[in-house]
Amino acid sequence: MEIFLNNKNETFGKDALTVTQLLEIKHFTFKMIIVKINGKLIKKENYKTAVINDGDNVNVIHLISGG
Repeated sequence: MEIFLNNKNETFGKDALTVTQLLEIKHFTFKMIIVKINGKLIKKENYKTAVINDGDNVNVIHLISGG
């Protein structure tokens, strides 16, 4: 499976991944993140069920707070 992740092509040995699986594989452990699949915002409570398929455009955005 190939996806476009954060503006880069990425290849995975599976037909599909959930958002949770992708975050684990890529070691994205940020406390505050936003995930979009093909421009659609995915709510955190849906990470285990939201499926990423071949050819999807995925954005994982790390939010930083400060003042």
